[in-house]
Amino acid sequence: MHRPSKTQIAIVGLGYVGLPLALQFARSGVHVLGLDIDQNKVEALNQGRSYIKHVSADTVAEQVDAQRFVAASDFGGIRGVHAVIICVPTPLNKNREPDISFILDTGRAIAPYLTPGVLVVLESTTYPGTTDEELRAVLEAGSGMKAGEDFHLAFSPEREDPANPASRVGEVPKLVGGLTPACLDKAVKVYREAIKTVVPVSSCRVAEAAKLLENIFRSVNIALVNELKLVYGSMGIDIWEVIEAAKTKPFGFMAFYPGPGLGGHCIPIDPFYLTWKAREFERSTRFIELAGEINTSMPAHVVERVGEALNSRRKPVNGSRVLIVGLAYKPNVDDERESPSYRIMELLQQRGAEVAYHDPYVPVIRPTREHPQWVGITSVPWDRETIAGFDLVVIATAHASVNYQELADWAQCIVDTRNAMAAVQAAPEKVWKA
Repeated sequence: MHRPSKTQIAIVGLGYVGLPLALQFARSGVHVLGLDIDQNKVEALNQGRSYIKHVSADTVAEQVDAQRFVAASDFGGIRGVHAVIICVPTPLNKNREPDISFILDTGRAIAPYLTPGVLVVLESTTYPGTTDEELRAVLEAGSGMKAGEDFHLAFSPEREDPANPASRVGEVPKLVGGLTPACLDKAVKVYREAIKTVVPVSSCRVAEAAKLLENIFRSVNIALVNELKLVYGSMGIDIWEVIEAAKTKPFGFMAFYPGPGLGGHCIPIDPFYLTWKAREFERSTRFIELAGEINTSMPAHVVERVGEALNSRRKPVNGSRVLIVGLAYKPNVDDERESPSYRIMELLQQRGAEVAYHDPYVPVIRPTREHPQWVGITSVPWDRETIAGFDLVVIATAHASVNYQELADWAQCIVDTRNAMAAVQAAPEKVWKA
């Protein structure tokens, strides 16, 4: 049992980042007010229920029952807390430009309730300068106070990795950059209440830039193996075997894996925040943009392989029934934001295919801004009759709970984008790698 803390914080945005962070602070004895504009989320949490797969209801109920965590939609509760942490989305708009409206709207919403000495921390991934320029401006305008003098301001990037058992909020080192030395000191003290290792950096901008580097690093390296997959494939070389071979080198190599494209709220989006900001300084980001082009093109490659596989069975894409296995953007999570599966489904549908999906973690497609045409579609059952009824199955996400031997036995033809069939027995002519 953690000793009660006198610290009181508010966390705005109770999604995949905000909720785990709120519960980690609560487990550490801090009193947490969780704020979200979605009243359904607020009611669920206060009843001890969770809407995120990897956050257990027991964990929520424990902190609610201990009165260390309460959810609300009234921002007035911010008045008097020691710190406010902002964890809201930062998407791209239809022109692939940064949309920081959620950050600025949150800043305007909390500003009237800020009191002298309070700390405001932004955790949402964004371009360097957002915290000390845009967010600072709306906070000062709405509160009548001066950042760095009347209240503290800092940036601390989220490092959430859903469904990774080795990634625990309290154990992952926390970067913190402050507007002033006093702001940094206050932020470090607050985070040390709940996080084992806090790493201070010299400014908000350094912390913002570090987060972008982390995600750009992944985007570029995934693009590299995606491109090599195509090159080696044309040479008759299996990229998956190549990667396993390269992994035996104990230094100078880190394994990344190809796939049908990028998904999630970070890797497909965050690099373009820097690309956009760099233009202000008349700088180009060629690596980032090339990586984006390669990763964005992968769903089209998958659809090409679907066409080749069907053609080998004397069937056209037009009129064929195709099942997508895995709608979530990564294994063993229920988060399908920016999932390449959506793009694969759209491209197949454009070519006349009848498309359905199976995902044990996404029983029904929820509303999204990017793919409204799929809302309400439900996951098909997992049984021999259903699977055998499709002309082809695409493995887009390799959930551990899917029985791939059953898939090998039941499916007519499989296009495997994740090497999921490598460990099962299947007729070679039935499985196509993509």
